[in-house]
Amino acid sequence: MMDSQENAPVISPSEETGNNEVLKEEVAAQPAETPVAQTASPVETEEVQPQKVYETKAEILERVREIAHTDESPQKEEIDYLKTAFYKLHIAEREAKIKAFVDAGGDPEQYQISPDEQEEAFKAEMGIIKEKRAKIFKEQEAEKQENLTKKLAIIDKIKAMITTPEEANKSYQEFKALQQQWREIKNVPAEKANELWRNYQLYVEQFYDMLRLNSIARDEDFKKNLEAKTRLCEIAENLANEDDIISAFHQLQKLHQEYRELGPVAKEQREEIWNRFKAASTVINKRHQQHFEGIRAKEEENLARKTELCEKVEAIAAEENKGSGDWEKHTKQIIELQTEWKTIGFAPQKMNVKIFERFRAACDDFFGRKAEYFKGLKESFKENAEKKRALIEKAKALQDSTEWKSTSDKLIALQKEWKTIGMVPKKLGDQLWEEFLGACNKFFEARKAAGAGQHSDEYDNLAKKREVIEKIKAAAEQAGDDIQEKVQKLVEEYNAIGHVPFKEKDKIYEEYHAVLDKLYKELNITVAKRRLNNFKQNLKQVAERGENALDNERARLFRQYEAIKQEVQTYENNLGFLNVSSKKGNSLIDEMNRKVQKLKDDMNLVREKIKAIDAENKE
Repeated sequence: MMDSQENAPVISPSEETGNNEVLKEEVAAQPAETPVAQTASPVETEEVQPQKVYETKAEILERVREIAHTDESPQKEEIDYLKTAFYKLHIAEREAKIKAFVDAGGDPEQYQISPDEQEEAFKAEMGIIKEKRAKIFKEQEAEKQENLTKKLAIIDKIKAMITTPEEANKSYQEFKALQQQWREIKNVPAEKANELWRNYQLYVEQFYDMLRLNSIARDEDFKKNLEAKTRLCEIAENLANEDDIISAFHQLQKLHQEYRELGPVAKEQREEIWNRFKAASTVINKRHQQHFEGIRAKEEENLARKTELCEKVEAIAAEENKGSGDWEKHTKQIIELQTEWKTIGFAPQKMNVKIFERFRAACDDFFGRKAEYFKGLKESFKENAEKKRALIEKAKALQDSTEWKSTSDKLIALQKEWKTIGMVPKKLGDQLWEEFLGACNKFFEARKAAGAGQHSDEYDNLAKKREVIEKIKAAAEQAGDDIQEKVQKLVEEYNAIGHVPFKEKDKIYEEYHAVLDKLYKELNITVAKRRLNNFKQNLKQVAERGENALDNERARLFRQYEAIKQEVQTYENNLGFLNVSSKKGNSLIDEMNRKVQKLKDDMNLVREKIKAIDAENKE
């Protein structure tokens, strides 16, 4: 720790008069020298060394043991740094172990934090250091009180010398010895330092006022003091080149302590030497101030960045997790934020612990709820695995059956039920699925082998149906008067053919109906035109039957039109209730759609006949 006088404002001694020829007026005319070395803050009172970067907890523990078990005085700043560095490595190591455990498929809830021997040893050594610091502090305080008593005694002795002016020259050597004793006595209580120094300086000046030294002794004294102060100026000026500004600042404090303990110089040189020393001090003080302003600015920036990370983690923790995927996605995001956190330096001392506790609380909340979720999920996995094992046993009981139809239905039902069961861990799920699929495949492969002959008949049926389709295409190209009868017979022939291979069923179905639909459409248009032309040619004959014959025919056609229209509406309503989920249902809908289209074509034909009657009536 620094001298307690260094913690108080530094006051320069007035220059001493050196011999019995210097008058009291000369002493009074000396310039006041007030060193400008700034008062160190409580956290800057210890000698600061460049902080070593520790790579392992073992290195930190070794340094802590060295401090605890040697005569080295533990410095608060280094102790705080060692503690922060140790737990930074300790937390990173623990999080890496947890991540490795989870990545290996472990349940976060089941992870056990094992005791850390290094941490226990670290705590024990830190306890010794704490006791050591407390003891040193107590000893320092006692020493300061003892030093205060000694310095008060020196002041009393100088004060007594002043009361006997005639003995001043004789007591000069004793006075110089008291000054040397004063310099050798160091720390006193900070609250007493300034007052103590002022009293000492007051009586020293009064003693010099009484001195009547000869000019040779005075000049020699001034010369020695000037040399010493010049040396201090040079040292202070060289401190401007010191890379470590903290070290430079503390060295400057010691220089000021030495400067104030030195005696005066010649009157004409006093202001010059003091201004030189003060100028060198100003350079160091300014750099020191800028250094800590930079640290404080950086700490504020770090606090802002850490606050932003806290807000991000809190936002992620507040999001809803609908499943394991969400939990894993958010876990990855939070781990990335934790990694970024480790790259950010310290926040201001008052907020450093608070902001870390806020960040840690948000992380702990998320990972605590995640652990609860996966604990419940584990129970669900266990239940789902038991259900799947039960289905496996049922499938194995059916795998050797030769009742092809009923067993196929049962196994298909088991497969559908399998899909309704929830998840299990991937590795176990793959294993259970392979076991279940093996039992199913064993049955279906046996059924396939038994039905090989049946497949041959199905391919024959496929060839027959394609032959019928080609006949329908040929009939469409001829388009004779008996086309409808031919097509109807071909349709009946097609429907009488048995099953085709399952993989070809949809393809042949679509091909057949595409040809049939095209034929019916063309057939309806052709027949409708022929009928309308025949109707128009016969209108003359209808008109010759009587005056109202055309009107009666028109009324009959109108009734026919309304009846067809009603029938179309009925079909369309029924189509809305049909289920098309099966091929059979789809076939029925296609057939009804063809009927509806034919009825609409008939309606158009009737409408055209009515228009033809209206045109005939106008003529």
